[in-house]
Amino acid sequence: MTIEFFWQLPTAGDGRYADAKSHKRGERDKGGAAYFGQGVTDPRGTQYNYFDHLHQIAKAAELAHFDGIQVHNDPEGDESWIVAGYLTRSTKNLTVLTEFDASRGSAVYAAKNAVSYQRFSNSRFAWQISTGGDEKQRHRDGDFVDEADINPRIEEFLTVARNVITQTSYSFKGRFFEVLEGGFKGPLSNQKVPTVYLAGNTADSYALSARQADVHVLDAGHLDLVRADASRLHTLAAAEGRQLRIGLRIDLLARETQEEAEFDARRYLEQSGGQRAFGNSALWNGLTTKQNGAKATLVGSFEQVAEQLIAYLDAGVSSFILSAIPSLEEAYRIGENVLPALHAHIQATQQRAA
Repeated sequence: MTIEFFWQLPTAGDGRYADAKSHKRGERDKGGAAYFGQGVTDPRGTQYNYFDHLHQIAKAAELAHFDGIQVHNDPEGDESWIVAGYLTRSTKNLTVLTEFDASRGSAVYAAKNAVSYQRFSNSRFAWQISTGGDEKQRHRDGDFVDEADINPRIEEFLTVARNVITQTSYSFKGRFFEVLEGGFKGPLSNQKVPTVYLAGNTADSYALSARQADVHVLDAGHLDLVRADASRLHTLAAAEGRQLRIGLRIDLLARETQEEAEFDARRYLEQSGGQRAFGNSALWNGLTTKQNGAKATLVGSFEQVAEQLIAYLDAGVSSFILSAIPSLEEAYRIGENVLPALHAHIQATQQRAA
């Protein structure tokens, strides 16, 4: 079983220590206030922008031995495919999991873009297709398809995209897409189809993933719930004659001790204006949801956080999409203090299985 750890990029903005609010770190308009306070000179001026910050995070993730980065699709952030292309060329080994919504447009055009990405990246491009937000957000983005039609449109999109990449003389006529004698030839033919990640917690979303996804990404939740959802998804996929891997989107706040982690979590809540009823669980709901979409955060010592992630792994999760605020600094921290324990556990498990 493939086990992978992604680091999610903060495409809409990143926090800073002692200031949890979202910033385009390092970027300011011409004539705008200096990034640093009085008495500190910033020689970069306006020549440094947020793409440079994302580049630093991607390199940090690669140096920390993550398997990939996830480019989050955020309506207020830069276009995810553009960010993906920029960062793919500045990394060597990372899989670039790119999230985009269901209104992307022509499935054939998206497939051709994907083929070009695969050619210049040595097949490191992957797709995470989202539903595009609530109705109001979709309308702002020019998407007026009924909500009930979003998953059927995703299914047709994936059907057409996969087949024009892998076949020639391919024809299809559906409700949302149509192609006649399509398919790529020459150097564009026989490229790797992007690995497909889908999400959602409805029965329709689970059924769609069972038919179409390679990985279904669950929101962070308590271990028993994740285990039950993973089992349900595996059963649905088996009924379709397919295998489906399980992903988990979760934030981390890991420190030397549990007390230090909880102190920093409370400080983050104060800075960001969030609220939480404190309890004994290491899983804090809603801590960073407004900033990066993570439904819950694991809070604890390095050892505790690693143990919790291993428990999720044992429950059937094999793809982890992790993040923390601030993203750059925490990518190094997690890479140095949590990932090694996870890799050691995986290696030991594989050796016992052999």
